[in-house]
Amino acid sequence: MQNNESALEEAFPPIDPGLKPVGGRVLVQFKQAPKKTTASGIILVDETKETEKWNTQVAKVLAFGNLAFRKRDTLEPWPEGSWCSVGDYVRVPKWGGDRVAVPFVNKWGEEEEALFSVFNDHEIISIVTGDPLKVKAFL
Repeated sequence: MQNNESALEEAFPPIDPGLKPVGGRVLVQFKQAPKKTTASGIILVDETKETEKWNTQVAKVLAFGNLAFRKRDTLEPWPEGSWCSVGDYVRVPKWGGDRVAVPFVNKWGEEEEALFSVFNDHEIISIVTGDPLKVKAFL
């Protein structure tokens, strides 16, 4: 069984999205879709992987725009502070954000796509305080 750190790196591989959020926006990376087979050897069909890929709502915060979590008129930080920090795992809405897929080659030499999205700062739903790999969204 792999340790949680390597499992997190597999689920959120360090890929350069080629994006930098501006204004009051937050750049996140979505959890990767599961491998072709489950740990118990069940083969997942491509449709299942695609559904999981596009329906995930767990993401890792990568960057903020310069106005994120600030009053737009005075540029003062929000009284309650930032809702999340770079490196936090968060829940984001299924619908919304500007999603981008970036191709990369995984550690097995297979071509995949990493999914990123830019959301408005106020759209962050929650910080994941437990294991982000165990959070499932009900659609």
